[in-house]
Amino acid sequence: MGEPLIVVGNGMAAARFVEELTKRALGRYSIAVIGEEPRLAYNRVLLSSVLAGDLPMEGLELRPAQWWRQRGVTLLYGEAVRSIDPAIRRVRLAGGASLPYTRLVLATGSRPIRLSVPGMDLLGVRTFRDLGDVGAINRTATRRTRAVVVGGGLLGLEAAYGLAKIGARVTLVHLMDRLMERQLDARAARALQSAVEAMGITVLLRAETTQIHGRKRAEAVELADGRTIPADMIVVAAGVRPNAELAQSAGLAVNRGIVVDDGMATSNEFIGAIGECAEHRGTCYGIVEPAYEQAAVLADRLTGGRARYGGSVQWTNLKVSGVNVFSAGDFLGRPGSEQVVLSDPGLGTYKKLVIDGGRLVGAVLCGDTADGLWYLDLIRSGMCVEALRDDLVFGRAMAERAAVKAAA
Repeated sequence: MGEPLIVVGNGMAAARFVEELTKRALGRYSIAVIGEEPRLAYNRVLLSSVLAGDLPMEGLELRPAQWWRQRGVTLLYGEAVRSIDPAIRRVRLAGGASLPYTRLVLATGSRPIRLSVPGMDLLGVRTFRDLGDVGAINRTATRRTRAVVVGGGLLGLEAAYGLAKIGARVTLVHLMDRLMERQLDARAARALQSAVEAMGITVLLRAETTQIHGRKRAEAVELADGRTIPADMIVVAAGVRPNAELAQSAGLAVNRGIVVDDGMATSNEFIGAIGECAEHRGTCYGIVEPAYEQAAVLADRLTGGRARYGGSVQWTNLKVSGVNVFSAGDFLGRPGSEQVVLSDPGLGTYKKLVIDGGRLVGAVLCGDTADGLWYLDLIRSGMCVEALRDDLVFGRAMAERAAVKAAA
């Protein structure tokens, strides 16, 4: 038997960590994965596809049960960890059982932010974060349902799309002046809004939710300007907060998330943290790619390596029916940077590249996002793009063809 290693959390970060660890040193650790949700790890990115009926619930499963068994992993799902005692290196489960560890990995993810307004506890008010939420929404939403989605970020848009796809009459309420304001500039956000409205979704911007009305069930959303929107269902997708309470109660350093160093270690050398619950150099990442990068670093460290995590380039890819949006890096630019823009309203496409010091540092694509990951690779690599400069905005094929001709 290997050293006992416990992973708290059974999501995408945990699954990738187990994959990376067993790939490097199968059998070195006796691994137990503990998760609150009563199911195998699944792909949260595809929740809107399940809600819309585009994908069966079973299609979200990351790995079958056999995959975990083949790696000698003990899965305890539907179980909650109540506390951690770092002094004796044990975790206590909600049911009373206590398990020892030599190494502990926290992959507890995040939870949806609930609005501090009257009426949030009424029936018919849901969050959109896991398969339980999707199941509850699907059981009650019909073609006659008047649905209000609060939040115009990535999750809110995905929830609105899923509801619209099953025929609900959807109003999306967003506090800010544009959709996905953390990922898009004003022009890209306007293009996105037009595409969303073309799907039959009503978009209300600069709209602050102040109250949810109803006796036992939600009946309407009241906004700060006095407007009231009738609703049979309200889905709150107003952001997420790292699940760091377990770590904090164990005496670990916590700011917004669980503080980790470049080796993904917490303030306790025997405990690591990865994914949305972790805070690295003051940043908590709410997307899956950084979690995968962190999982690889921690797996390397726990098998004798010296890998370091230096942070991730933030990027977002929204791809639902008729709406394709991609952004990465510093898409707003800083003083002295260049902005290269290609816009074709007739085709519904918009591209903006930000170049600083001869290097691509940011990109926003709306409509045509086929080259998004190529632009992301250029941003991550920090390579000089001067040889591609004149054709860069036209995409990979044209830019690389032009570069070859120039070099001939």
